[in-house]
Amino acid sequence: QVQLVESGGGLVQAGGSLRLSCAASGRAFSDYGMAWFRLAPGKEREFVAGISWSGHNTYYADSVKGRFTVSRDNIKKQMYLQMNSLTPEDTAIYYCARGTAGSYIQSDYDSWGRGTQVTVSS
Repeated sequence: QVQLVESGGGLVQAGGSLRLSCAASGRAFSDYGMAWFRLAPGKEREFVAGISWSGHNTYYADSVKGRFTVSRDNIKKQMYLQMNSLTPEDTAIYYCARGTAGSYIQSDYDSWGRGTQVTVSS
C-alpha cells in the first residue's frame, strides 16, 4: 500500500495560479499511473488530470485543458498539478490517487490522499 499526502492548496483570486503537490510514501510509486480528482460543493467527485507511470502520457478533463498541467518526479515520489487561470468553478477539495493512468473511474484507483482545499474567489 502507499500513503498519499496532498499539499499546496489555499485561497487565490480568480485568474491566479496554484501548484499542488502529492507526496507518496512506500514502494513502487513509479509503477503506477496517478491522477488528480476534485470534489466541489454540491457535486460528485470528478477526474481532473492523470499521468502515466513514466510521465510521458497525460490526460485532462475538458474543463481544465489548457489551464492545468500534471507532472511527476518518480525519484522524489511526487506528483504535481500546476493550475493557472483559476476560476471560482475550480473551487474544490483536490485529491491525488494511484491507479490506472487516464481512467476517469474512481474504482480504478486503489489509494487516495485526504485532499487539499482550493478556494478561488471572484
